[in-house]
Amino acid sequence: MEAAKPPSRRFLQSEDFKPLPHIIADNTAHADPSAFPISERSRAFKDQFFPAASDAEWLDWRWQLRNRIRSLAGLERIFNLTADERDAVSRHTGSLPMGITPYYASLMSLDNPSEGLRRTHIPVGNEFIKMPGEADDPLGEDHDAAVPGLVHRYPDRVLFLATGFCSTYCRYCTRSRMVGEAGGEYEFSKSQWEKAFDYIAAHPEIRDVLISGGDPLTLSDDRLDYLLTRLRAIEHVEFIRIGSKIPVVMPMRITKSLTDMLKKHHPLWMSIHFTHPDELTPEVTESTARLADAGIPLGSQTVLLKGINDDLSIIKPLMHGLLKRRVKPYYLYQCDPITGSSHFRTPVAKGLEIIEGLRGHTTGYAIPTFVIDAPGGGGKIPLLPDYVVGRDGEDLILRNFEGGTYRYHDPDGVIGTEPCHQQAAQ
Repeated sequence: MEAAKPPSRRFLQSEDFKPLPHIIADNTAHADPSAFPISERSRAFKDQFFPAASDAEWLDWRWQLRNRIRSLAGLERIFNLTADERDAVSRHTGSLPMGITPYYASLMSLDNPSEGLRRTHIPVGNEFIKMPGEADDPLGEDHDAAVPGLVHRYPDRVLFLATGFCSTYCRYCTRSRMVGEAGGEYEFSKSQWEKAFDYIAAHPEIRDVLISGGDPLTLSDDRLDYLLTRLRAIEHVEFIRIGSKIPVVMPMRITKSLTDMLKKHHPLWMSIHFTHPDELTPEVTESTARLADAGIPLGSQTVLLKGINDDLSIIKPLMHGLLKRRVKPYYLYQCDPITGSSHFRTPVAKGLEIIEGLRGHTTGYAIPTFVIDAPGGGGKIPLLPDYVVGRDGEDLILRNFEGGTYRYHDPDGVIGTEPCHQQAAQ
C-alpha cells in the first residue's frame, strides 16, 4: 500500500488538446418550467441554499453548470462535513476534479457521510491510498488509442472520447486520469475530432461508434449535432451510441431542442449511468421519458460499489425502477481498479451473488449482465453464476434458480465433462 500519485495525463498534454472553459452559453432553448417537474426535496433544497434562483433558472442546465459545487467552501455551505472529507478536499491536487450540480446535491444527505450518493461524489482520504493491482489507466485505453481520444479495441467498434468535461464527477471514475484539471477543465479541440473522423472513415470495418468522455451531453446542441452529423456522413457507420450520466445528475439538460436534434440521427442509442434507487426522482422520470419518446432505446450501466449498492435489496428496486422508466438494465460492472478506488471495490463473488438473486426471481428484462472490464485492455468479460453442475454420461446436469438439479440429454455435448455423481432430479 502506498500513497497514490496524481494520474498521468498523456492525452491532456498532447497538442491536440486545448484548455477552454466549457461552453455553457449557446442557443439552446430553456426548458419549460411548467413541463419539467421539481420534486419536493429538490425544491426545499433550492429554497434553502439557492433562494435567489427562480424555477426557470433551476431548470436551466446552464445555470446548473455555472452553480456547481466545486470547492471546500461550497461544500461547507451545504454539507456537515467530516474531518476526513474536509481534509481530503483541502489536500486535493486536481487529479480528479470535484464538481456536483445543485440538483444532484439536493439528493444527498447533508449530515450522513455514509449515504450512498454523497460517498460517490465527495472526496475522502482513501482516494490517496494506492493498493496493489490499481493503475491510472487499468483498462489500457491509452494503449488502444488509434489517435488520442479514439479507442479502437474491438474489431467493429470504437470509443470516441468527445470531451473531458463532466457536470458531476464520480469519485470512482475509470477515466480519472483525463477528466478535468486543476485550474480548468478540458475538452477536445475541433482538430482532435477531425483526426478521429478521418480514422473512422479510413476503416470500413468500424460500424459502431460509442460517444463518451467526460460526458458528451455537456456539449452544446450545435456541437453535438455537428459530431453526430459528421459520423452519420460516414457510410459504414451503422450504429451510434451515447454514454452519459447527464439524465441522472442534470436531467433538465434533456430539453425539447436537444431531443429534436437527436431524432435527426437515428438509429441512436443511449447508455445511462445509474447508481442507486435514490436517483429515480420525478425529474429523472421526465428526462428518461423525453429520451424514450424521442425514439432512443435506453440502457443502464451500473458500477457495483461497496457499501453503496452492493446488496440485492438495492439493486433489485433499481433495476425495477429503470424498467418502469423504459430503461433496460444493461451492464453491472465490477468496479475498475483505478488508483485510489479500493474503498469502492467489492469481491467479485458479490456481483455473482446479486445476479443469482435476480435470475429466476424477477423478470429477465430486469437482469443486467455482470462484467469485469479486464485490466490491460482485455475487454469486457461477462460472468454468470455456475448453473452447470456437471455431466453424467450423455446427460448434462443443471442447477436452476431454486437450487434444484435437472438432467438435459446432450449426447454430443462437451460442457460439464467432469464426472458428476450428484443425484439429479428426474
